[in-house]
Amino acid sequence: MKVMIPPIKCQGIKSKLVPLIKRTVDWSFKGTWVEPFMGSGVVGFNVMPRNAIFADSNPHLINFYKAIASGTIDGFKVRNFLEREGEILSRRGKDYYYEVRDRFNESHNPLDFLFLNRSCFNGMIRFNRKGGFNVPFGHKLQRFSKAYITKIVNQINYVYVISRNSNWPFMCQDFRETLGGVSEEDFVYCDPPYVGRHVDYFDSWDEENERQLFTILSQCPCKFILSTWHSNQYRENIFLDTLWSEFNVLTKEHFYHIGAKEVNRKPMLEALVMNFTPKHLHEEPIERPEQLMLFEKLAEHQKSERFLTY
Repeated sequence: MKVMIPPIKCQGIKSKLVPLIKRTVDWSFKGTWVEPFMGSGVVGFNVMPRNAIFADSNPHLINFYKAIASGTIDGFKVRNFLEREGEILSRRGKDYYYEVRDRFNESHNPLDFLFLNRSCFNGMIRFNRKGGFNVPFGHKLQRFSKAYITKIVNQINYVYVISRNSNWPFMCQDFRETLGGVSEEDFVYCDPPYVGRHVDYFDSWDEENERQLFTILSQCPCKFILSTWHSNQYRENIFLDTLWSEFNVLTKEHFYHIGAKEVNRKPMLEALVMNFTPKHLHEEPIERPEQLMLFEKLAEHQKSERFLTY
């Protein structure tokens, strides 16, 4: 199964888990797909629901995807921007990266956010207490090669076409607000930050947040899947044996590339927690008619972009 990778990289992106999650989802697609922690959006963008709510507490993620959905950002603008900025980066190096970082922290331009995300250290998203992006330079002067820019442009075009032909509002709000209005026909996918992991001051997470999320999902009128971690070589997630023990759990090994050195990059066993018994784990998901229509529109858009570009 080909997985569409979104234009924004995030720590803990679930791209390798998308096939398993899609097979696990048991939903009629009559209601709304709800993501209170959209992050990169990789799961929902691959499920491709007709109606969805993509929400996150990070305003820069939401502003970026809003700009794509509205057409303020498109493949042409991204290509021109990254070609220009990438050429300057190749000449001036880290000094220019920090210049763009300062510029973004003043203007919050979504294109600058994309540039920083793709040229910073390990594609991290982290902000200081004042809300300033503070990830250091990734030390790749030739980061924005022609092939790399084309890959990003294709990712932008995917989100643009799918969001323009679907009902996908992008909302900057707290998870409690997002989950407050779900109905029986909806489906909730939750990928909250992991307790004890990084803090970026937009989506910091602690035990109290975990307990509040558990309370809300326990009373949820619709089906849900929660992504969390099961264990690594050092410790186990105690909440799986306490808070989430009443629900069904699936596990799959996943590997995060976060550490600066390979020795610091440890495999982690991922867990999917759900309030239903999965039925389709050994089946490939069937593409729905609306998905096929969207693929056709995407192909038409990509063809027109190649014609206009070359």
